[in-house]
Amino acid sequence: MAKNKNIDRRQFLKKAAGITVGAIGLPYIVPASALGRAGSVAPSDRIVMGCIGVGGQGTANLRAFINKSEVQVVAVCDVETESSLYNGGRTRGREPARQLVEEHYADQTRSGRSRGCAAYDDFQELLARSDIDAVSICTPDHWHALISVAAAKAGKDIYCEKPLANTIAEGRAVCEAVKRYGRVLQTGSHERSRDSVRFACELVRNGRLGELHTIRVNMPNDEPQHEKVRTTTAAQPPMPVPESLDWDRWLGHTPWVPYTPLRCHFWWRFIMNYGGGEMTDRGAHIIDLGQLGGGTDDTGPVEIIGRGMAPTAGLFNTFIEYQFECRYANGVRLLGSSKGPRGLRFEGSDGWIFIYIHGGRLEAEPKSLLRETVGTDEIHLGRSPGHHQDFLNAIKTRKQPVAPSEVGHRTGTICHLLNIAMLTGRELEWDPQQEQIINDPEANRMLSRPMRSPWHL
Repeated sequence: MAKNKNIDRRQFLKKAAGITVGAIGLPYIVPASALGRAGSVAPSDRIVMGCIGVGGQGTANLRAFINKSEVQVVAVCDVETESSLYNGGRTRGREPARQLVEEHYADQTRSGRSRGCAAYDDFQELLARSDIDAVSICTPDHWHALISVAAAKAGKDIYCEKPLANTIAEGRAVCEAVKRYGRVLQTGSHERSRDSVRFACELVRNGRLGELHTIRVNMPNDEPQHEKVRTTTAAQPPMPVPESLDWDRWLGHTPWVPYTPLRCHFWWRFIMNYGGGEMTDRGAHIIDLGQLGGGTDDTGPVEIIGRGMAPTAGLFNTFIEYQFECRYANGVRLLGSSKGPRGLRFEGSDGWIFIYIHGGRLEAEPKSLLRETVGTDEIHLGRSPGHHQDFLNAIKTRKQPVAPSEVGHRTGTICHLLNIAMLTGRELEWDPQQEQIINDPEANRMLSRPMRSPWHL
């Protein structure tokens, strides 16, 4: 009986919240941030947050937010109660996350200033809470868009990990929802919040390298997880689903397949249905800085060429070796490969500057470039107080954060186009205004993927 009541309650909440994902209509939920505050949170008020997806990076984001004095985390959500199968054997899931939050706020709970932390396996129940102003979304990539669109409809501001979405069509849907419902979204492309990165990009944008002609992107696959992807070629046998995991909900809109441990947790990123390999993983950081330094955050290349090698047997099917070239309308070329060191180099007629990922260390030729100052009448990209803090500041001011949805979408688009070019083995002609692949219907159909019922955008 208790189980039936729980199911009835979930169905009621879904209907009441009006969150059949993708349906466009006025949000039923009025968020706490809109109650008497003209659509924004007063600087003196706490931002009430929920965290959806609390695995490895999701827990890191949770820690970042609970340590901000202006934030109160009141809910976590994950399809897994608890697991130690993440890369490195760390225990993650909604129960460890709930305990983390409650321990952090223990003094407030004892004094009656905190009501504790709720835990959900269904993100729609969390979004139905009218007291939540913002959410952190750190699920596998295939869930980013559906949850972000639902969160925007529910009136929540959004911190969504990169890549913004798992297809180009999904990314555009997120941008449209954020715009329609007047929400703030920060893509988790935190490398662009580094002071050194923003300084380097200012040098490029202000002509200190002369005329920019080439951006070289290095995305090596030389770490232990990449070797495992290369060498795990045996078929993975179906296994019983752990009692702690809601497997059908984890799969979401993707085709139903049997459970096996290497299909989820950390390893999902090397399976095309759920991620895009290194191209959309750290590639979304590196290519993102190419967009920032090149001044193309609102557009993209017009020609894409990619060749790559992916495992031909086993579970993993994303590209592990690659070489690619993108050409922008202004003639600038973005050249990439799977060699190191990880980062990117801007090359101009008068010099070059290299940005290391991660850490933001700079090298340049001539070295004097790193001692340059940017004049008051030149292009300034500003400085970020930190990626999470920048998001919180944007919630308060209703101004754009450093990595809004359009920026995340345009970067993700390049990553997805490169995967499409490698999958088809053909050169692609891209229209960044219409967001269509020209004269290649087969490749153009790969901009989106069908969704398993009942999910849709």
